[in-house]
Amino acid sequence: MPFDAPLYDAADDAPEVPHGLPLVIAFTGFTDAGSAASQVIDHLREAGDLQTVLRFENDVLLDYRARRPIVVFDEDHLSDYRPPRLELSLGRDTLGQRFLLLSGYEPDFAWEAFASSVTEAAHALGVSGVTWVHAIPMPVPHTRPLGATVSGTRPDLTAAHSVWKPRTQVPATIGHLLEYRFAEAGAKIAGFVLLVPHYLGDAEYPATAIAAFDSITLATGLVFDVESLRQENEAFVAKVAEQIEQSDELGTMLSGLEERYDAYMAGATQATPLIHQGDLPSADELAAELERFLASRPGDDDRRAGPFS
Repeated sequence: MPFDAPLYDAADDAPEVPHGLPLVIAFTGFTDAGSAASQVIDHLREAGDLQTVLRFENDVLLDYRARRPIVVFDEDHLSDYRPPRLELSLGRDTLGQRFLLLSGYEPDFAWEAFASSVTEAAHALGVSGVTWVHAIPMPVPHTRPLGATVSGTRPDLTAAHSVWKPRTQVPATIGHLLEYRFAEAGAKIAGFVLLVPHYLGDAEYPATAIAAFDSITLATGLVFDVESLRQENEAFVAKVAEQIEQSDELGTMLSGLEERYDAYMAGATQATPLIHQGDLPSADELAAELERFLASRPGDDDRRAGPFS
């Protein structure tokens, strides 16, 4: 059945977009462990180097009751209304290199129509490749580098940087559907799934955003200034360490995760896995961990908890 409702409008002041730019994709919602995608989006928007090309229609794609817009109540009147944003933007990295960014909330409705509109727009703009990032909770220690599972049509990236290569079934996101459709169309696409310590999945963990930007750099050559995120991460990790020192249970859990990690690292030779093969979760265990994580999250995408809360 054809979908006739318009999904997007061109911005009134839309810039001219050069052909051949890389497309980066980040959506909030669903797992987003450590608020990885949320932080990437906020960091890029706050940098002020984004120019909106297309604005997608909230009234078609958004479930307002599931993700309510923000209003500002100013003493005796409402002074602002802030609906969620889903946009295609033109940006520049730290070196001035241009790229396209598709960012915002994950659509609640019309997934196939949305995927078609995005792939058609990418084809029309002649994008050179597509990179998307998201994050899931996993039993790994925060005291070791974050790993990732890499998928798509970039075997060079998968071989060098994918630390976990399961064959399993997990709930899909719109990013998965886009990757699938881009791959069908023969596009160069890489999807990075960051493996975030499960006990920090509900927190806004700056290391996840740093790892996401590192992944984008690996795939595209784009360079981003993440010094502020590094400073935030130092403060965050210090608070986590303080909480662990005050809890024998947390200390024991962390020691066990570290031992498993280090035991594998001693014999690792290629892409650096963070989890020993024998300790990888099964499909049922992964689904249960995702279900636990989602059930523990606040109702609003934009509400963020602290460590171990």
